[in-house]
Amino acid sequence: MRSYSLIAPAKINLYLEIIGDRPDGYHELAMILQSIGLADQIGVRSSSTDNIRVRCNHPQVPTDKSNLAYRAAELMVRQFPQAFAKYGGVEITVNKQIPVAAGLAGGSTNAAAVLVGIDLLWKLGLTQSELEELAGTLGSDVPFCIAGGTAIATGRGEQLSLLPNLDTMYIVLAKYRSLEVSTAWAYKTYRQQFSHSYIRDSDSLVARANAVHSKAIVKAILDKDAGEIAQKLHNDLERVVLSVYPQVLQLREVFANQEGVLGTMMSGSGPTVFALFKSQQQAEQVKLQVREAILDEDLELFVTRTITHGIQVASSV
Repeated sequence: MRSYSLIAPAKINLYLEIIGDRPDGYHELAMILQSIGLADQIGVRSSSTDNIRVRCNHPQVPTDKSNLAYRAAELMVRQFPQAFAKYGGVEITVNKQIPVAAGLAGGSTNAAAVLVGIDLLWKLGLTQSELEELAGTLGSDVPFCIAGGTAIATGRGEQLSLLPNLDTMYIVLAKYRSLEVSTAWAYKTYRQQFSHSYIRDSDSLVARANAVHSKAIVKAILDKDAGEIAQKLHNDLERVVLSVYPQVLQLREVFANQEGVLGTMMSGSGPTVFALFKSQQQAEQVKLQVREAILDEDLELFVTRTITHGIQVASSV
């Protein structure tokens, strides 16, 4: 039985702007997404049965049909019934390193890895654009996780325009293990509080989304100016999350007061907060300082860096 081991990187949002409502009920978004070195390892192997089976080393991760990796395998079974009939079921193992419910696309990147793994396992020969199209039916972040790197994401997040790869910037991530912020709640609350500012006309929605290409942060990325990138970080969802979750606000404030921090922000709908640095040494030092400032065993801290890729094959048997 053949098997593949894949690396599934997390992502952070360098920019998140909510523009308005879409006819499909989602929000029209303009985002800049960045892959980071913190990653899960996904195993995909052929099974002697016709079943899909998911195993995970993290007790909080479901292994049933509610798991996005399981749903990715189901999608491939539906889309390619002849390959499924030929090769049989799939066993998926998830070695979880990305924090759960953290706003880092952990579930999405696992699903992306399963799509890539089954494509290889069943010798489908799908192109990247074909994989991204399938990924878009699973969730807004899944298409980005396929290729990764640095990208502008518009629509509900599935329409991607790649940007030049960032030079390595180092990152400290901070998340309370027991703290979760519902993405649905965050967007619903934002709609309740700020929908009066939404653009209503569909043509204007598209024009506003496209305008992200001329934002100052995009210029900073093109110029590879780490300090300017950090100064232009933006996340509309902070307007609703920080006021309700004081722990997230505290993390942001503690990071902001540390020497060497270029910039800090909540990623996605939270609750993870990240800080950017020019060097690994500075990142490691601030990680220790934050640990000393917040004496809470529930707080997880990670040092990682920007990377230039999404899903990668680690090995095959």
